[in-house]
Amino acid sequence: MTPRRRLPAILLRLAVVLAVLAGIVLTALGPATVTGLLPYFTIQSNVAVGVLAGYAAWCALRDRPEPPSVLKGALTLYITITGTVYHLVLANPASPFAMVQPDRQPGEWWGNQFLHTVVPLLALADWALFDRRGRLRPRYAAWWLAFPVGYLCFALVRGLVVGSYPYPFIDAGELGYDGVTVSAVGFAAVFWLLGLLFVGVDRLLARAGRTGSAGPPAAAGPTPTAERETTGAG
Repeated sequence: MTPRRRLPAILLRLAVVLAVLAGIVLTALGPATVTGLLPYFTIQSNVAVGVLAGYAAWCALRDRPEPPSVLKGALTLYITITGTVYHLVLANPASPFAMVQPDRQPGEWWGNQFLHTVVPLLALADWALFDRRGRLRPRYAAWWLAFPVGYLCFALVRGLVVGSYPYPFIDAGELGYDGVTVSAVGFAAVFWLLGLLFVGVDRLLARAGRTGSAGPPAAAGPTPTAERETTGAG
């Protein structure tokens, strides 16, 4: 990373860390406890992005190699899923999986916005502006589904034990396992397409960067004959 880009990258990544911390602390001030928040994909993805952002800020500060693009792409995808699913599915009254939004105190409301809106936007900005370009491959979009699938298995097993599920679209008690399977396949397809979109944007940005870095063609130097005429050399 060039010295000119290093300071903005560090500041943006520290903003991600602070936003994650503020979101969790403010949310925990409400009825939810920290341990009660841990089973949620929202919290897990935010914590992962916050840790990565802190490490990436340290790398930029010490002029060390950036975190692997495949890892940063994965975590940016997960936090994008967090924001997208919340706004389009859970908090959308038109969605079949809409959750009743409780009356939140100002601090808890801000915590919810940090986790579902601010952090995803900041993480996306960091990925778009400061990640190394041209390193993502289409197959990564399938690899990145490993964590959502693992989370689904965790949530279903936990649901058998405690009798509750963190999200309505994986609530086996209401939908049955057939319904959860249909829901999971649909969401997995959308997440895979979103991962492919990340790969496509990465390639477009890489192409744009190569085009922008190619300056105008160098002016042709004087021909030997012209040089001799100018200097008087015979």
